[in-house]
Amino acid sequence: MWRALNQFSRSRASWLLLLLCVVGLEATALYFQHGQGLAPCVMCIYERVALFGVGTAALLGLIAPEEPFWRTLGLLAYGITAAWGLKLSLEHVSYQFPDPNQLFGPTCDVAVNFPSWAPLNQWLPQVFEASGDCSKVVWQWLGWSMPQWLVGIFSAMLVIWGLVVIAQFIGRPPRRIFS
Repeated sequence: MWRALNQFSRSRASWLLLLLCVVGLEATALYFQHGQGLAPCVMCIYERVALFGVGTAALLGLIAPEEPFWRTLGLLAYGITAAWGLKLSLEHVSYQFPDPNQLFGPTCDVAVNFPSWAPLNQWLPQVFEASGDCSKVVWQWLGWSMPQWLVGIFSAMLVIWGLVVIAQFIGRPPRRIFS
Protein backbone atom coordinates (compact mmCIF):
# COMPACT_ATOMS: atom_id res chain seq x y z
CA MET A 1 0.00 0.00 0.00
CA TRP A 2 2.73 2.48 0.96
CA ARG A 3 4.69 1.86 -2.23
CA ALA A 4 1.54 2.29 -4.35
CA LEU A 5 0.71 5.53 -2.54
CA ASN A 6 4.28 6.73 -3.02
CA GLN A 7 4.15 5.93 -6.73
CA PHE A 8 0.74 7.61 -7.07
CA SER A 9 2.10 10.79 -5.46
CA ARG A 10 4.80 10.82 -8.14
CA SER A 11 2.21 10.90 -10.92
CA ARG A 12 0.48 13.88 -12.43
CA ALA A 13 -2.83 12.05 -11.97
CA SER A 14 -2.68 12.42 -8.18
CA TRP A 15 -2.05 16.16 -8.30
CA LEU A 16 -4.64 16.61 -11.04
CA LEU A 17 -7.19 14.74 -8.90
CA LEU A 18 -6.48 17.11 -6.00
CA LEU A 19 -6.83 20.11 -8.32
CA LEU A 20 -10.13 18.80 -9.72
CA CYS A 21 -11.48 18.34 -6.18
CA VAL A 22 -10.60 21.96 -5.38
CA VAL A 23 -12.13 23.21 -8.65
CA GLY A 24 -15.31 21.25 -7.86
CA LEU A 25 -15.51 22.68 -4.34
CA GLU A 26 -14.87 26.23 -5.56
CA ALA A 27 -17.47 25.83 -8.32
CA THR A 28 -19.95 24.60 -5.71
CA ALA A 29 -19.23 27.62 -3.52
CA LEU A 30 -19.76 29.98 -6.44
CA TYR A 31 -22.99 28.19 -7.35
CA PHE A 32 -24.29 28.64 -3.80
CA GLN A 33 -23.29 32.30 -3.94
CA HIS A 34 -24.46 33.31 -7.41
CA GLY A 35 -26.95 30.56 -8.29
CA GLN A 36 -28.70 30.14 -4.95
CA GLY A 37 -28.17 33.70 -3.71
CA LEU A 38 -26.42 32.71 -0.47
CA ALA A 39 -24.22 35.62 0.63
CA PRO A 40 -20.78 34.42 1.77
CA CYS A 41 -19.51 35.66 5.11
CA VAL A 42 -15.97 36.69 6.02
CA MET A 43 -15.07 33.19 7.22
CA CYS A 44 -16.55 31.68 4.04
CA ILE A 45 -14.22 33.87 2.00
CA TYR A 46 -11.19 32.94 4.11
CA GLU A 47 -12.09 29.25 3.76
CA ARG A 48 -12.37 29.83 0.01
CA VAL A 49 -8.87 31.30 0.00
CA ALA A 50 -7.59 28.24 1.89
CA LEU A 51 -9.10 26.03 -0.82
CA PHE A 52 -7.37 28.15 -3.45
CA GLY A 53 -4.17 27.50 -1.49
CA VAL A 54 -4.72 23.75 -1.78
CA GLY A 55 -5.31 24.26 -5.50
CA THR A 56 -2.06 26.19 -5.79
CA ALA A 57 -0.30 23.33 -4.00
CA ALA A 58 -1.78 20.93 -6.56
CA LEU A 59 -0.42 23.12 -9.36
CA LEU A 60 3.03 23.05 -7.75
CA GLY A 61 2.89 19.27 -7.58
CA LEU A 62 1.73 19.09 -11.20
CA ILE A 63 4.86 20.87 -12.43
CA ALA A 64 7.09 17.83 -12.01
CA PRO A 65 5.72 15.30 -9.50
CA GLU A 66 8.59 12.88 -10.08
CA GLU A 67 11.08 15.52 -8.93
CA PRO A 68 11.53 15.59 -5.12
CA PHE A 69 11.75 19.40 -5.00
CA TRP A 70 8.36 20.04 -6.64
CA ARG A 71 6.64 17.13 -4.92
CA THR A 72 7.93 18.27 -1.51
CA LEU A 73 6.98 21.89 -2.20
CA GLY A 74 3.50 20.79 -3.27
CA LEU A 75 3.12 18.57 -0.20
CA LEU A 76 4.25 21.34 2.15
CA ALA A 77 1.86 23.86 0.61
CA TYR A 78 -0.95 21.27 0.61
CA GLY A 79 -0.47 20.43 4.29
CA ILE A 80 -0.15 24.05 5.43
CA THR A 81 -3.17 25.33 3.51
CA ALA A 82 -5.38 22.35 4.39
CA ALA A 83 -4.48 22.79 8.09
CA TRP A 84 -5.23 26.51 7.82
CA GLY A 85 -8.56 25.70 6.17
CA LEU A 86 -9.41 23.26 8.98
CA LYS A 87 -8.56 25.90 11.60
CA LEU A 88 -10.77 28.47 9.85
CA SER A 89 -13.64 25.99 9.46
CA LEU A 90 -13.53 25.03 13.13
CA GLU A 91 -13.55 28.72 14.07
CA HIS A 92 -16.51 29.28 11.75
CA VAL A 93 -18.41 26.39 13.36
CA SER A 94 -17.81 28.03 16.76
CA TYR A 95 -19.51 31.19 15.44
CA GLN A 96 -22.53 29.22 14.29
CA PHE A 97 -22.79 27.04 17.38
CA PRO A 98 -21.39 29.10 20.30
CA ASP A 99 -20.86 27.68 23.77
CA PRO A 100 -24.14 28.33 25.62
CA ASN A 101 -22.23 28.79 28.90
CA GLN A 102 -20.41 31.87 27.61
CA LEU A 103 -22.04 35.26 28.04
CA PHE A 104 -20.54 36.63 24.84
CA GLY A 105 -19.71 34.21 22.05
CA PRO A 106 -17.04 34.66 19.43
CA THR A 107 -17.74 37.21 16.73
CA CYS A 108 -16.73 37.48 13.13
CA ASP A 109 -15.28 40.50 11.35
CA VAL A 110 -17.73 42.52 9.29
CA ALA A 111 -15.40 42.84 6.29
CA VAL A 112 -12.61 40.76 4.83
CA ASN A 113 -9.13 41.89 5.72
CA PHE A 114 -6.64 41.02 3.00
CA PRO A 115 -3.09 42.39 2.95
CA SER A 116 -2.53 45.60 0.98
CA TRP A 117 -0.33 43.73 -1.52
CA ALA A 118 -3.17 41.28 -2.32
CA PRO A 119 -6.59 42.96 -1.95
CA LEU A 120 -8.47 40.01 -3.42
CA ASN A 121 -11.85 41.54 -2.57
CA GLN A 122 -10.99 44.56 -4.74
CA TRP A 123 -9.51 42.53 -7.60
CA LEU A 124 -12.36 39.99 -7.78
CA PRO A 125 -15.26 41.23 -5.64
CA GLN A 126 -17.69 38.70 -7.13
CA VAL A 127 -15.54 35.92 -5.63
CA PHE A 128 -13.88 37.46 -2.56
CA GLU A 129 -16.32 40.06 -1.19
CA ALA A 130 -18.24 39.07 1.94
CA SER A 131 -21.71 40.28 2.88
CA GLY A 132 -23.16 37.42 4.93
CA ASP A 133 -23.33 36.78 8.67
CA CYS A 134 -20.89 34.16 9.97
CA SER A 135 -23.18 33.09 12.80
CA LYS A 136 -26.19 32.27 10.62
CA VAL A 137 -26.74 28.75 9.34
CA VAL A 138 -28.15 29.44 5.88
CA TRP A 139 -27.73 25.97 4.39
CA GLN A 140 -27.64 22.42 5.71
CA TRP A 141 -27.33 19.00 4.18
CA LEU A 142 -27.73 15.82 6.20
CA GLY A 143 -27.89 18.00 9.31
CA TRP A 144 -24.50 19.64 8.76
CA SER A 145 -23.94 23.31 8.00
CA MET A 146 -21.52 24.39 5.29
CA PRO A 147 -18.61 25.04 7.70
CA GLN A 148 -19.19 21.64 9.29
CA TRP A 149 -18.86 20.05 5.86
CA LEU A 150 -15.65 22.00 5.34
CA VAL A 151 -14.32 20.65 8.65
CA GLY A 152 -14.93 17.17 7.25
CA ILE A 153 -13.42 18.02 3.85
CA PHE A 154 -10.29 19.67 5.26
CA SER A 155 -9.91 16.82 7.79
CA ALA A 156 -10.10 14.26 4.97
CA MET A 157 -7.55 16.28 3.01
CA LEU A 158 -5.20 16.26 5.99
CA VAL A 159 -5.61 12.51 6.54
CA ILE A 160 -4.78 11.88 2.87
CA TRP A 161 -1.89 14.34 3.10
CA GLY A 162 -0.54 12.54 6.18
CA LEU A 163 -0.71 9.15 4.47
CA VAL A 164 1.06 10.51 1.39
CA VAL A 165 3.79 12.10 3.53
CA ILE A 166 4.32 8.82 5.41
CA ALA A 167 4.47 7.00 2.06
CA GLN A 168 7.30 9.32 0.97
CA PHE A 169 9.47 7.66 3.63
CA ILE A 170 8.05 4.16 4.03
CA GLY A 171 7.02 3.42 0.45
CA ARG A 172 10.20 4.51 -1.24
CA PRO A 173 11.57 2.06 -3.76
CA PRO A 174 14.82 0.51 -2.53
CA ARG A 175 17.98 2.20 -3.73
CA ARG A 176 20.34 0.05 -5.70
CA ILE A 177 24.00 0.64 -5.12
CA PHE A 178 25.05 -1.87 -7.72
CA SER A 179 22.97 -2.33 -10.85
